[in-house]
Amino acid sequence: MTQPTVAPSPASAAIGGLPELTVRGIVLGGVITLLFTAANAYLGLKVGLTFATSIPAAVISMAVLRFLPGSNMLENNIVQTIASAAGTLAAIVFVLPGLVMIGWWSGFPFWTTSAITATGGILGVMFSVPLRRALVVGDDLPYPEGRAAAEVLQAGSNTQTGAKESEAGLRVLVRGSIVSALFAILTQMKLAAAEAATWFRVGSGATGIAGGLSFALFGVGHLVGLSVGLAQLAGLITGWFILLPFLTAQHPLSVGVEEWAGTIFRDDVRFFGAGVIGVAAIWTLLKIAGPVVGGIRSALAASAARAGGETLALEERDLPIGIVAGGAVAILVPIAWLLWSVLAGGPLAGSALLLIAGALVFVVVVGLMIAAVTGYMAGLIGASNSPVSGIGILAVLAASLLLVGLVGRGGAPEQTQALVAYALIVTGIVFGIATIANDNLQDLKTGQLVGATPWKQQVALVIGVIFGSIVIAPVLDLLQTAFGFAGAPGAGPNALAAPQAGLISALAQGVLGGNLNWSMLGWGAVAGVIFIALDGLLGRAGRLRLPPLAVGIGIYLPMAVILPVTIGAVVGHLYDRWADRTRDAEFARRLGVLVATGMIVGESLWQVVFAGIVAATGSDAPLAVVGPAFTHIALVGGTILFLTLVWWLYRGTRREAA
Repeated sequence: MTQPTVAPSPASAAIGGLPELTVRGIVLGGVITLLFTAANAYLGLKVGLTFATSIPAAVISMAVLRFLPGSNMLENNIVQTIASAAGTLAAIVFVLPGLVMIGWWSGFPFWTTSAITATGGILGVMFSVPLRRALVVGDDLPYPEGRAAAEVLQAGSNTQTGAKESEAGLRVLVRGSIVSALFAILTQMKLAAAEAATWFRVGSGATGIAGGLSFALFGVGHLVGLSVGLAQLAGLITGWFILLPFLTAQHPLSVGVEEWAGTIFRDDVRFFGAGVIGVAAIWTLLKIAGPVVGGIRSALAASAARAGGETLALEERDLPIGIVAGGAVAILVPIAWLLWSVLAGGPLAGSALLLIAGALVFVVVVGLMIAAVTGYMAGLIGASNSPVSGIGILAVLAASLLLVGLVGRGGAPEQTQALVAYALIVTGIVFGIATIANDNLQDLKTGQLVGATPWKQQVALVIGVIFGSIVIAPVLDLLQTAFGFAGAPGAGPNALAAPQAGLISALAQGVLGGNLNWSMLGWGAVAGVIFIALDGLLGRAGRLRLPPLAVGIGIYLPMAVILPVTIGAVVGHLYDRWADRTRDAEFARRLGVLVATGMIVGESLWQVVFAGIVAATGSDAPLAVVGPAFTHIALVGGTILFLTLVWWLYRGTRREAA
């Protein structure tokens, strides 16, 4: 079976020959990478979520490059491709902090951290190249974020209207960033409360209520949307008002209510949520198995047609399959060296060859499957909503079980620790494949819609991976030095929750140490089946759906994180309903996305700066100007100020949209 010659699209016919992969575009993409990678790293460690960076990167690129001669839409597309790849790669914070939590690392060694991130990311690019024709060109998947980014680029392409729209978008983005950063500064001065919680008895059990004043979390809610936000609320209700009172009642009070309920939440409720997430991820894989297999067959047929001499239009030219295959094989060499450096001289050195061979096979086989699955899911529901964290959970379980099969479990504590560390490093490489494949096809869809050359975008993706890999290690080191991670040795009172890394490392320790909380995982799996059935019933009834993965995340994460996300989702939905009634609904919706992104970027970047201040001063509260006596005023006054600023930001955004 061969595919017909692809005729040039109108976009490529109109703009063919324009410069795409330019030095200034690469430099600008690198600068944006620094900002968004740092912001995403902080957000991932705080809340266990990251945000898509394509649209804000495109807006910034257009606003900057339009002052330079010869700038064009394809050059802007390369900038957002580089920045989005690097920003997406920051999701490696879902895995690597686990190495600090188990005591294997005391910090983040630059070369090792960069190597894990870069090798996985480049493999993600290579593995997803053959899927482009099948999942981007030959399928009608919506690719919501890829289409939105293309609309932004097309709207801002060398027209007066486009220039005005890009200026408006940049104003909204910057305004949201400044407000969120200033409010975060107020919380660190203790003039506004960052978070408040109260714990109480419920019958013979206990639970609590907690909330946070965080523009970053509020912005995340706007971006994930009403369906995901309400699903997380359903998870919150399940975890805090059903499971926690019931489970605490089964364990008599022996400490204070806060410590009592908090311990049960960490040890039992979170694993229940992990069971829901795992089953929901497996269900997602099963649903898309058929389309993924068909897509791979189509991609292979397209490659054969090209090898047979068919001429492809400029916007259909991928990296040659020989370079893709050779590059993938070549990357396995530094991976093998990296794994050897982990094992050499340690308690697993005697099994090094077996463990390295098993890991390489695992990376290739599981990596190919994950690239197909995450690429398809990104096309179906968008990169931000794609359940990559669920894929990470399945990957660490599979990697841990592989090691049990190769060398068994048990033995001395140092051997178990080494096995857990090895499982996390292998999972980190596979997770890099997952995150980049999740982003890659979204960017290539944008490129297809604007008439870009695929192989140039694929090169840009590799460049973005390298940029991100260089940035992530020092950012993680800074955050670990300043705050630490919950559950890690020496973590301070302001330790970042790092929820995904905590769960993934706990799963590896449980499987390899033989003490995994299988009971709660099993009950969570049963609940996951129920949530899947409920979501299906709602879909057939034409009602708002509750994605089971989002429900699982709502159970797993603390209430102080989920509640502001849910409120942000409701406010974002109300804004979108207003936007749909405007003359240019798509533009108004994009401005909403940009103000929410600004909320995330401003607070997150300031928190990275604040981490540097903490590290330099050695104080947990170096900016505090008031003491505990101001707490009540900070809570009431901070809440009023927060709500007022939210109203002001959305009011300004509506004015820009109108």
